[in-house]
Amino acid sequence: MYKLRQKKKRRWPAVLLTLSGIAAALLGAGYYVLNNYTIKNVYVEGNIHYTQEEIQEIVMDGPLGDNSLYLSLKYKNKGIENIPFVDVMDVSILSPDTIKITVYEKALAGYVAYMDSYMYFDKDGYVVESSQIRTEGVPQITGLQFASCTLGQKLPVEKEEIFTSIMDLTKLLGKYKLSPDRIYFRDYTEITLYFGDVRVALGEGKNLEEKLMVLPTFLENLEGRKGVLRMENYSRESRTTVFEKDETESPG
Repeated sequence: MYKLRQKKKRRWPAVLLTLSGIAAALLGAGYYVLNNYTIKNVYVEGNIHYTQEEIQEIVMDGPLGDNSLYLSLKYKNKGIENIPFVDVMDVSILSPDTIKITVYEKALAGYVAYMDSYMYFDKDGYVVESSQIRTEGVPQITGLQFASCTLGQKLPVEKEEIFTSIMDLTKLLGKYKLSPDRIYFRDYTEITLYFGDVRVALGEGKNLEEKLMVLPTFLENLEGRKGVLRMENYSRESRTTVFEKDETESPG
């Protein structure tokens, strides 16, 4: 029994030596990562609602926030909570000291004003964000009738197909670099765009792309004017437009 105990005791130095070696290797790896993966350069893409500096501040906050390897693991296709308009952010390592932050924002169709807040909704009409700040590039939608508006719920409008129309219109506005102050839907069908003192009556959405394709030129020619540009009957063939100036407009 004595000899058996002696043999067991002799094993401890070998075990301790192995553990010490593992600990040293881990410390060495940690030291290498901390010293060689310190971020010096950051590239940001996909951001619209936030500046590059704001995205960096969000991603690189907290302990090890300047370590590229740690951030690439932390934000690997991670859903983001409590950051309006952002769905997912991904951090990729371009080199040990350089990262790229790719921002995937929520697809917004528009927003409605409700109880002193801006309620942003997606292509299906679900309210995805509530904010006190108006975001550039997302149109205000007016003319929709609803009794309540709840975050995470669909806007309870009478005709839900309106959301498809809004999203289609929003895409075309972006395509032709048009940013109306607001979009008004009369009876869920007739569309009017507001650009300062100029209203553009598009009618019920027929030949919509043809109308929006030429609209930037019309708006340029109407700069400083007040009134309604009637494009209800405009088409590539007819090219029918009428500008009805407001009575308050000064004589040209």
